[in-house]
Parts: sequence; structure tokens; C-alpha cells
Amino acid sequence: MTQVFNKDGLALPVTVIKVGNCFITQLKTESINGYNAIQIGYLKRQQMRINKAELGHLTKNGLPPLLHLQEYKVPDLNDYSLGQIINVNHFKIGQLVNVSGKSIGKGFSGNQKRHKFKRGPMTHGSKNHKAPGSIGPGTTPGRVLPGKKMAGQLGAKRITVSKVRILGIDEKQNLLILKGSIPGKSGNLLSISCSDQLKKIK
Repeated sequence: MTQVFNKDGLALPVTVIKVGNCFITQLKTESINGYNAIQIGYLKRQQMRINKAELGHLTKNGLPPLLHLQEYKVPDLNDYSLGQIINVNHFKIGQLVNVSGKSIGKGFSGNQKRHKFKRGPMTHGSKNHKAPGSIGPGTTPGRVLPGKKMAGQLGAKRITVSKVRILGIDEKQNLLILKGSIPGKSGNLLSISCSDQLKKIK
């Protein structure tokens, strides 16, 4: 993350991410698959590290071995073709996008950090500083009901940040400058989709 200054002199927090190059590896049509979608692959890898099923899926279309495959629904397939490269040229400044990724894992966390519980009194001999308190009834039903907010694993889940505005594009280095923060840490793999296309599909 960093910051940029707009025309009014305001400092805006931004995140700079690298996009592509991504290759279209498959086209799914409504007549065959029941919906229109494109499958794209990212990050070339060695042929020895890919299984024969994935390798055959890519080589039959004349594509190199790709590490990450992701499918995106699209309203129309006329603008796409097999082997087409998708990069920052498909985005526009001011456009709203949805960014999905795996959030930062924070390990086993207590109720205060995980669910924003209030702590107990810290003085007058209290021993209930960060205790969870009562977690369920006694004799009936005699168990803890599912879904109870308790301590446990925090983070490391797929999160989507909606309607993130694009403030800048660097075509030479395939960089997108997005306003605000996005899920995950540096080096995290992200999925970017256009908000306007999702409305057309729905």
C-alpha cells in the first residue's frame, strides 16, 4: 500500500497490484455448458510440475503450462477468443471492480479479537478479564448449540471487497492502482472481476 495525491491535494490510500498476463484457456457457451464463461490461466510453470490432464487441456489449444486457472462468467463471448491475453488494457480508470483473495491468517484467537466481545472488569479482584462466560444452558439441552461465537481460527478465509475504484493504470508494468485496501498480504493471489458485468449476468 501507498498513497497518491489527487487534483485537490488530498492524500488517498491506494494498493498497487500486478495484473497478468493471463491467457484464455477455455470458452464455455450456453448451448453446451448452460452458461457463458471464460477460463483464464495465470503464471507459467515448468511442464514437469503439471499433471497430464491439465497439460492436455492446455496444450490442445497451443497454450503453455499455467499454474492458476479461474473461471469468470461473462454476458457475451464475442469479445473473447482462445489464447487471448488479458491484462490491464481491459480496465479503465474510474471503473469499479470486485477484488477477492485469501485474508491474512491470525491463528487461534479469543473472543475479544475474533468477535469483538467486551472484556470483563480489570480491578476489584475480578478474575473474568477475557473469559467467554456462559456458553449454553445446563440440563436442557445439555450441550453447546452449533454456531456459538467462541475462540477459534481467525482469518485465512476468502474475502471479497466490492466496488473498489481504479485510480491509475501502468500499462508498461501491468499495474493497477486501486483505492483503499484489499484482502491478504503482499504476494497474495487475487481475483478481479468487473462490477458492471456481474450486474448484466444477474
